[in-house]
Amino acid sequence: QVQLVESGGGLVQPGGSLRLSCVASGNFLYINDMGWYRQAPGKQRELVAVILSGGNTNYADSVKGRFTISGDNAKNTMYLQMNSLKPEDTAVYYCNGRIHPRGSLLPSNYWGQGTQVTVSS
Repeated sequence: QVQLVESGGGLVQPGGSLRLSCVASGNFLYINDMGWYRQAPGKQRELVAVILSGGNTNYADSVKGRFTISGDNAKNTMYLQMNSLKPEDTAVYYCNGRIHPRGSLLPSNYWGQGTQVTVSS
């Protein structure tokens, strides 16, 4: 069983910062890549940022220059540093990981339970 658990969400004023964390735990061999997605009320879930196993990163245009994705392989943890937050960043943020479970021939896709980020004055 593989689990992803997010933390770090909350209420912040416009222009403020938050750092989200996602920890992968369970019985797995390795993590291929991980990413952050978000879903605002009434909207589809969208990709925010991804970090590949080689360390390459990719961002949605709406967050480029404001958000930074990073990972700590030793801790099986991924981070999302969010700066200059805007009200339109308000959403539930989900951690996603393509992880290779022990005993499986192929990696599987896993999701965390989500953490709420609210940007409001």
